[in-house]
This record gives sequence, structure tokens and C-alpha cells, in this order.
Amino acid sequence: MPTPANHGSEELRAARRANHSLLLSVFLFSVFVNLLMLTGPLFMLQVYDRVLSSRSGETLTALFLLVVALYAMMGILDYARGRVLARFGARFQTALDDRAFQAVLTRAVEPGNRAKPDSGLRDLETIQTAFTSPAILAFFDLPWTPVFLVAIFIFHPVLGWLALGSGAILVVVAALNNFMTRKRTLEAQKAAAQAQGFADQARASAEIVRSQGMGAAISERWRRQRDSALVQTVGVSDWTGLFTAGTKAFRLLIQSAMLAAGAWLVLRYELTAGAMIAGSILLGRALAPIELAIGQWGGLQRGTAAWRSLAQTLGEIPPPPATLTLPRPEAVLSVKGVHAYVPGT
Repeated sequence: MPTPANHGSEELRAARRANHSLLLSVFLFSVFVNLLMLTGPLFMLQVYDRVLSSRSGETLTALFLLVVALYAMMGILDYARGRVLARFGARFQTALDDRAFQAVLTRAVEPGNRAKPDSGLRDLETIQTAFTSPAILAFFDLPWTPVFLVAIFIFHPVLGWLALGSGAILVVVAALNNFMTRKRTLEAQKAAAQAQGFADQARASAEIVRSQGMGAAISERWRRQRDSALVQTVGVSDWTGLFTAGTKAFRLLIQSAMLAAGAWLVLRYELTAGAMIAGSILLGRALAPIELAIGQWGGLQRGTAAWRSLAQTLGEIPPPPATLTLPRPEAVLSVKGVHAYVPGT
């Protein structure tokens, strides 16, 4: 049986589907951005394996000019996909602004909901912020992680298995991050919304509060709610920071391990120096989206919670029924008993 949240989620999904063409553009830009990410490893491979062995300055100059052009193109495409994603979020918010505003007003009229904090508009803004966060771009880059891992396998299976194992560890860390911080994030967000709702109520009743001398008591009550919300927010930040710092340190360690493994293979004449450097760069590129997603996980959790909250609000407050459009009245002026006098008479 459909629930109000299901109806609200359908409204949100409809607003998201209305701008799928922008997401398709971001996906296409991401394809070329990630292809151009191979510029660095290929350049290193050519420099170490061809330029240094042939000692050709002309080849080095041509390769460097090509790299400059490719990186410039990559920068333009990366900037473009970020701007397109920002417009997707803006259009999503614009499509639901009036609907969310009317739902908030309608809910405020109900006696049972007047004293409750309503975060409908803040939820919509949180969703829009999540849509334009770097974590969304990381999700567009994640499908390319297997491609980079396959490229490392081509260099040498030992390097490939090392990269695959490190990627699996980061995925487990991401799952732990979600498990450990999801509930805490929801509780912190709820506490912050309650404190903000209480502050809004106090401001709306400022005359009554001042006339009855309740200012100190109201401030103390708001301060306790605000302090509780801050404590929970700091706790969530500590957990997220722990996973983010650990992920960064592990990625740097595994890149050094990749260099060490590559150097060992070079000493055994199973790998070239160029492939060793290129493999390390490819590993960093393969793990970068996972690390970015873990670092931005708090914003994604807040966006998910705001999606559920706004869906519940929109589902409980259906859109107003369509009104009958009446024809525009004609401008007809009727005059009766009008007299004209000469000024001064």
C-alpha cells in the first residue's frame, strides 16, 4: 500500500527526471575527463622508456606540448561538468520551491503542527547542495576505477592485485563509514532542526516573551538544545574525520607500496621504470573517487535524510486542487449624475 513518503518521493523523482539531459551531459563530460586522466601515466611511460633512452629533446618537446593541450582540454571539460551539475541542482530546487513553500504553509495552519519545527525548505536546499557536491562527480568517476585497475594489470599482475586489494579495503572502509555515521548524522540533523524550530517560534512570539519576562528562560532552553545539537554534530565530524584521515594516509601508503613493488619488479627485469611510475599514478587515479566519496559522505547522508524528510512532507500535504480559471472581466465604466463646473465658480 502506497505511503505518503512514496507519493512524495515520486514528486522528487519527477523533478529529478525533468533534467536528466543535464546529467547525461555530465556523464559524457566525465567520460572524456577520465580518458584524459590517462595523459599523465602515458606521458611518464614515454619519457622514461623512450625519451631518456633515445636522449631526444625534440621528442620531449613534442610530448610536453601535447600534454599541455590535453590537460587544458581536461580542465575545461572538468569545469564544464561542474557548472552543468550546479545548474541541475538549481533547476531541481526551482521546480520544487513553490510546492515545498505551500506545503510548509499548509502544515503550519494545522493546530497539531504549529509547535513542531518544519524544515521543508531547508531540506530542499540540503538536497540541492548534495546534488552539486564533489561527491556526485566522484560517483560519475567511479565506473572508471575498474578501467584503471585493468590498465595496471596490463603492466604487471603483481601491481594489479596490489591495486585491486587496496581498492577493496577502501570499499570496506566506505561501508564502515556509512554504518558508523549514518545514525549519528540523522540524530545530529534532527537535533539541529529542533533547535532552529524553537528559535523560530521564540522569534515569532518575541512580544509575548519580552512582555512576560521569559527572555532568560527561553534563551537557556534554546542554548541547551543548541549545545546538544553541537555535541552530536562534533561527534559525527570526529568519526567522519577519522575515516577521511585514515583513507588519505592509506592511499599515500599504498602508492608508496606500489612504487616499491614496481622497483622490485624493475630490479628483476620484469618491468620498465616508466611502467613503474605510470602504475603508481594510475593507482592514485583509481582510488581518488573512493577517497573523495568517503570524505564527502557526511554531506551525502544529510542529503539522503533531507530527501526522506521532504518526501514525507510532500506526501502528507498533497498539492492544492486545480482552480477554475475565470475569464478576465471587461473594463466597463458607468457614470451617473456627473456635473462639470468652471473652476472658481
